[in-house]
Amino acid sequence: MADENNTVSDLADLKTIAGDAPAADAAVAAENGEVAAAPATPTMPLREQELDQYGRAYATGRRKDATARVWLKPGTGKITVNGRDQEVYFARPTLRLVINQPFTITEREGQYDIIATVRGGGLSGQAGAVKHGISQALAKYEPTLRATVKAAGFLTRDSRVVERKKYGRAKARRSFQFSKR
Repeated sequence: MADENNTVSDLADLKTIAGDAPAADAAVAAENGEVAAAPATPTMPLREQELDQYGRAYATGRRKDATARVWLKPGTGKITVNGRDQEVYFARPTLRLVINQPFTITEREGQYDIIATVRGGGLSGQAGAVKHGISQALAKYEPTLRATVKAAGFLTRDSRVVERKKYGRAKARRSFQFSKR
């Protein structure tokens, strides 16, 4: 049990000594004219898992003019884009590397199957759209991974697009070639 010096030898003793500690601390702070600090609580509530009726997480990814609809479900790591395997659709290794980045930073390679449909833009924009969609879907399937994916910047849509051509210019900013004669 606790002795006169309020020393604690067991956790049960701590309860008897402290009593209702938050209320006691607030009372002491009020007597001293101080504002009592709020009890420590988590800053953000834990997000819930968002799944469809088939147990998949769905998300939309966008990049340049491309839009990707992505479905993520547990599996063997197979990625299907527009009905074709990722090696066939994205022949360049750099594009496949872009698509697999969310799995690499979360250490989830080979754990999820991806089915994606992509429209618009070129291959580079489509790969970025699929990456954005996979990141969003991962955050919905495993809410604890959201902080990791967000810190890497994968949840933010890359809003850079091609600048439009202006009147009196050869391209967006390039002037026509100057000729003195």
